[in-house]
Amino acid sequence: MQLDLNLLAALDALLEEGSVAGAAARLHVTAPAMSRSLGRIRRTTGDQILVRTGRTMTPTPYAIAVREQVHELLHQVHGVLAPSRELDLATLERTFTLRWHDSLVAMSGPALLSAVREAAPGVRLRFVAESSIDTPELRRGEVDLEANANRPSAPDIRAENVGETCLVVAVRQGHPLARVGTVTAQQYAAAEHVTVSRRGNLGNALDDALAQLGLTRRVVATAPTEASALEFARGSDLLISVPEATTRSAAAGLGLVVLPLPLELPSAQVYLSWHQRYDTDHAHAWLRGLARTALTMGGATS
Repeated sequence: MQLDLNLLAALDALLEEGSVAGAAARLHVTAPAMSRSLGRIRRTTGDQILVRTGRTMTPTPYAIAVREQVHELLHQVHGVLAPSRELDLATLERTFTLRWHDSLVAMSGPALLSAVREAAPGVRLRFVAESSIDTPELRRGEVDLEANANRPSAPDIRAENVGETCLVVAVRQGHPLARVGTVTAQQYAAAEHVTVSRRGNLGNALDDALAQLGLTRRVVATAPTEASALEFARGSDLLISVPEATTRSAAAGLGLVVLPLPLELPSAQVYLSWHQRYDTDHAHAWLRGLARTALTMGGATS
């Protein structure tokens, strides 16, 4: 059965007004048009709905029985097709899934969670680890927000640059290069390195920059997260090159020394990404705003 939702609005108006003329005025249509709608409703339901009693119209027992149900159904339809523009954070109950680079979670996650809990105590955040392969969870709606250095190329994925940061070198206290202060490109290349790669890649843009200077470095290990890579550097003479904004506080807590990177590289960008289905979702837009602030205040500069 194919139903016209306009008939539901017409039926609600007819039951509320008790007349064709009144219902027509309520919905801003002509009386003949409303009469035709009443005819269609009668054919659809198999009930007269309104019957003439002298100079007035009287609802049938069926019409009286379904009046409240019709009104509630129409209210629900309006809620689906014309959602409220008001967002009540105090009563919002929702779980958001965020797939952020682990260093961004450590740097900005606590501030975001604090801001969310203060405004919307019914909202929960699920931070999930990045995968070693590109996955379509954003497109499938399984992840609400991504934050990392990758700018998505898919046309249905929104990406906003929320900051940038430069790379620095972190070494353990007592490392020979820590006493130097200013590391040269030659000293940097001569050292052994640990890199961060969720895919396990041994090479990256740093090797391309060194190659332009006629230099190569030896990468002896990769780690899937910055936190684990920093532990490698903490207990050895390995160098690790990581974004400054996400490293200084962690390095200080681990007793690491942060040194300038002796290579000219463009700043690392930080992108916040989501699927376009959430463009007009007010709760999602609210969370994006808080995430943007947390990522910016966490150390990345725009």
